[in-house]
Amino acid sequence: MPAQTMTTAAPASEVVAPLVRGVAVLRELTEAGGTLSPSGLERATGLARSTVDRITATLARMGYVRLDGRDAVLTPRLMELGNAYLASLRLPALLRTHADALADELDESVSLAVADRDGIRFIHQATRRRAMSLSFRIGDLLPAERTAPGPLFATQWTDEEWRAWHERRAADPLDASFSAVPPRKRAYGEQEFPHRVERAREDGWALDDQLIEPGLVALSVPVREPGTHRIACVASVVSHTSRHTAADLRETLLPRLRTAVAAMERQLREAPPPEPAVRPSGLAAWTGASKQELGRGFVESLARGLTVLTAFDEGRAHLTLTAVAEATGLARATARRALITYEHLGLVRRLPDDRTFALTPRVLSLGFPPLSRTSLSQLATPHLTALTDRIHESTALAVLTPSGDEIHCTATVTAPHVMSVRIPPGTHLPAPSTSLGRVLLGHAPHVLLDEEREHGLRTLAVPVHDRAGRVVAAVGTALHAARHTPEDCETHLLPALRATATTLTTDLHAASRFTHVPMS
Repeated sequence: MPAQTMTTAAPASEVVAPLVRGVAVLRELTEAGGTLSPSGLERATGLARSTVDRITATLARMGYVRLDGRDAVLTPRLMELGNAYLASLRLPALLRTHADALADELDESVSLAVADRDGIRFIHQATRRRAMSLSFRIGDLLPAERTAPGPLFATQWTDEEWRAWHERRAADPLDASFSAVPPRKRAYGEQEFPHRVERAREDGWALDDQLIEPGLVALSVPVREPGTHRIACVASVVSHTSRHTAADLRETLLPRLRTAVAAMERQLREAPPPEPAVRPSGLAAWTGASKQELGRGFVESLARGLTVLTAFDEGRAHLTLTAVAEATGLARATARRALITYEHLGLVRRLPDDRTFALTPRVLSLGFPPLSRTSLSQLATPHLTALTDRIHESTALAVLTPSGDEIHCTATVTAPHVMSVRIPPGTHLPAPSTSLGRVLLGHAPHVLLDEEREHGLRTLAVPVHDRAGRVVAAVGTALHAARHTPEDCETHLLPALRATATTLTTDLHAASRFTHVPMS
C-alpha cells in the first residue's frame, strides 16, 4: 500500500466523541503492554474516572477487555479489529508462506511491512528463536528513517508527506513517541534520510546498518502491486552483526531475497479475486440489548462504532457507506459518523472516488502488538480460572507431546479444597490413561474417567479446536469422587467445560488468524 495521505479534520459536530475516547483507551492499553489500571488510564488519557469506567465496562461487554481485579486487560477477541485490516489487505494471507520459506532457507528472521504515514508497520513476522531474537511484533510502528523499508516507501512520498515527516522529526527528534524502538541517542542529520531514499530509488533495495540499535542489521526489497508497480509491502531479512554485517547481507542474501520477492509478486498477479466474507448479523441489535441491560454503564455509540471496523474483511477491502451499514445492521447515519470519526483518527481512508472507504494500517495500533505474541496457555489461564470459580473444582489445559504418547499440562488452576487435585503446569502424563489424553487422541468428543487412574478420582475433558477444526488441546477437570457422581459430572460439569472450550476456541481462532500461537 502507498503511504497514507494526511486526513483533514472533520467538523466537531460530526465526530463521535465517545468513540474517540474509546480508541484513546485502547491505544493507551496497547502502549502499556495490554494491562493498565483505571487510574493509570485516567492519567494517560486525561479522561474522568467515571468515563474510563464506562468505557472499560463497554469494552468488557464486547469481549475486548477483561476486568481483572483493579486492572483492565486486553483480550484476544480485540484482535478481530486488526484481523479485519489484515484480511482486507490480503498480503499476509498471500505472501506469508513465501516469507516463512525464506526464513527457513536463510535461518534468519524475515518480515513484511507496510507504510503507515511516515512510519512503517509490520504485518508479518517469521522469527528465528535464538538467545538474541527479534522482539518486533505484528502491528509495531517504527519511524521510517530508522529502518530498511522506510527509504523504499519514501521514494513514493508526496511533498505533503515529506512535510509531515519533517514536522514529526522536529517535534520528536529522539523518537520518544515510538515505543517499539529505543530512543535515539542523537538527533538525525537533516540530509541522512533523503540521501538514503535516493540510494534506495537507484538501487531498488535498502539497508539498515544498526540504525535501530547496535548489532541489528536488515536488508529490504519492495514487493510491487500488479499493474500499478507501486509498493504493496516490503520484505526484509533481519539479522545480527554476529552472523552478518550489513555489507554481507547485501552481497550474500540479496539475490535470494530478490528471488523470494519475485515469487511474492507472481503470487499477487495470479491470485484469484477473494470471495466476500460473510458478516455476522444482529450486531446492532446486540448493542441495543446491551444498552437496555446495562444502562449508563454501556456506551452504545462506542460499541457500534467499533462494530464498523469489523465490516471490512477479505473480499470487503473497499466499502461504501451503504455497504458498511448493511454489513453491520447500523443506520446509515450511525455508520457515516463512525467512518468520519475513523477518518479523523487516521484509522480509515477515503478513496479517490470520495464514496468508498478502506482501513489503514493504524487499526493495528488497537491492541494487536501485545496480543500477537500470546501462547495458548496464556489464552487459557483466565478461562480456567473462571471455570474453577464456577464449578469449584481443579481445571487444566493439555496438549499432546510430539510423540503422541503423553499429554503436557500447559495451564492448571487448583480449587481451594482441603483435598483437591494438584497438577503443576509442565506435568506429563500417559495420554491413553487420562481423559485429557483420550480427547486429544480422538477417542470421543468428551471423556469421563471414573476412578480408572486412581481410586476416588474422577476426570472429565472436552476438546479445543483450531481454525481448521482439528483438536489441538483439551480442557478438563479432576475431582474427588465423593463430590460428584458420574451423572452429576455430565449434568452439571460438562456444560461448563463445553462453554469454556467454546470461548477458548473463539479466542484461539481470533489470535491465530494472522499470528502463530505457541501451543505450550
